[in-house]
Amino acid sequence: MKKKGGCLKTVLIVIGVIIILGIIGSVIGGKDDGPKKVNSDTSTDATQDASKNESEPEQTVFNVGDTVNLNDVEITLVNITESAGGEYTTPDEGNEFLILEFEIANNSSKDISISSVMNFEAYCDDYSLTQDLVGLQVPEASGKNQLDGSVAAGKKMNGVIAYQVPTTFSKFEVSVAPDFWSSKDIQFVYSK
Repeated sequence: MKKKGGCLKTVLIVIGVIIILGIIGSVIGGKDDGPKKVNSDTSTDATQDASKNESEPEQTVFNVGDTVNLNDVEITLVNITESAGGEYTTPDEGNEFLILEFEIANNSSKDISISSVMNFEAYCDDYSLTQDLVGLQVPEASGKNQLDGSVAAGKKMNGVIAYQVPTTFSKFEVSVAPDFWSSKDIQFVYSK
């Protein structure tokens, strides 16, 4: 009988810990307002911005060149380059490399970690993709950093990530989650 009571006590402790972690996660992630495009035009005043926000639906998909703010982290998809490869680095037959250059500005009060594997999710014509490390060796990507590392509060990171896609693709999507705990991400779309 004592063993059964000990197991029940252990189960209750585990459930309690899970509930506490859930509450902590909700508090930390609770400030998610969703991604918002950063407006480079500073000539508008607050009343125009307020009326504009009321009349237009919230933008959820962004394009090359857009700077998007999510939880005080600004992410810009600076450029997408289509590449047939180089002398020693070529994509599979019928494919090409897409080299995506990002600028990440950490305007929050805490350091953030960026991982090209954990923070980025890509789809080409609705099929899931993984990054292509060979694509980082093509001339268009040479000399640029890979998107992996820590960005201190108030600092920036610039780097590239590569994917291999069919030359006949029509739509490429990449989602970036600047914060592992966030339930929101920023979606960029590139079409041929």
